[in-house]
Amino acid sequence: MSAALVAGLLAGYGIAIPVGAVGAYLVAVTARTGWRTGAGAALGVATADGGYALLAVAGGSALVPLLTPVMTPLRWASALVLAVLAVRGACVALAAYRTGGLASRDDGAALTPARAYLTFLGITILNPMTVVYFVALILATGPSAPATPLDRTVFVLAALVASASWQLLLALGGTLLGRTLAGRRGRLVTALASSTLIVVLAARLVAPG
Repeated sequence: MSAALVAGLLAGYGIAIPVGAVGAYLVAVTARTGWRTGAGAALGVATADGGYALLAVAGGSALVPLLTPVMTPLRWASALVLAVLAVRGACVALAAYRTGGLASRDDGAALTPARAYLTFLGITILNPMTVVYFVALILATGPSAPATPLDRTVFVLAALVASASWQLLLALGGTLLGRTLAGRRGRLVTALASSTLIVVLAARLVAPG
């Protein structure tokens, strides 16, 4: 069981730590809306990671051939959603700056913690590479892969906890960023910079190679 625990933690951190477009968007949303909304978003990402870990240990190798034909459309869909959200965030920030609304923590989108959870859950689910990552990791471990129901449960829970802890750390970083750049101009610069970064990272999701 201890081996499954360590493997799950390593797998969870391995998929969570590389900060991509979703991570950048998580930080940006938390900076604009506050800790509670950011925590909801972080848990949405972690739930998707945990779900994919569950699919992997429940026979994910059989899912890879089924996912392969739809990976490209799903990656394009994920990139498009992220790009739209980034552009919308930049437009809202510009409008709020002109009207003096950036002095508050809310960007006017009424993004509740529950809505943030569902939004980030959906964005992360659109990335089938997560399940491929977990399947490849399990297959690579060979005989030491989680085999018993208990080991599989421990692996999935450990991966979920690892992902959640990292995503919550990103949310905390967004909270601190939002508090540091509390002025109107600071919030505008942060919003525009984060939107640009999200678009670039989203484009990398569909870039060839």
